[in-house]
Amino acid sequence: QVQLEESGGGLVQAGGSLRLSCAASERIFGKYAVNWFRQASGKEREFVAAISRSGGSTYYADSVKGRFTISRDIAKNTVYLQMNRLTLGDTAIYYCAASVGTYSRSNADYWGQGTQVTVSS
Repeated sequence: QVQLEESGGGLVQAGGSLRLSCAASERIFGKYAVNWFRQASGKEREFVAAISRSGGSTYYADSVKGRFTISRDIAKNTVYLQMNRLTLGDTAIYYCAASVGTYSRSNADYWGQGTQVTVSS
């Protein structure tokens, strides 16, 4: 079973940047697409970004397109989410998730515990 661990969350001012990391317990690239989801307090979980299992394609929610970038480091078995120009609306718990085969905007097979991102004014 794949284990995922997020890190890099924290408190940042609006307009600032954070980079989230998702470290996998085993080699996942080539087998799994990796997704980022987030859930704000009182709201449903929503898709943020994904990278295909080949790494050749990336996908973003419209709300983060142009501000967030997903990437991966094969040697480190880690996926990153670079978040720039953060807004109050980006405040949420961010979850890394792995999907067997193709990515999904609604669910995944394996989930991390989440990392809190709080954007202040």
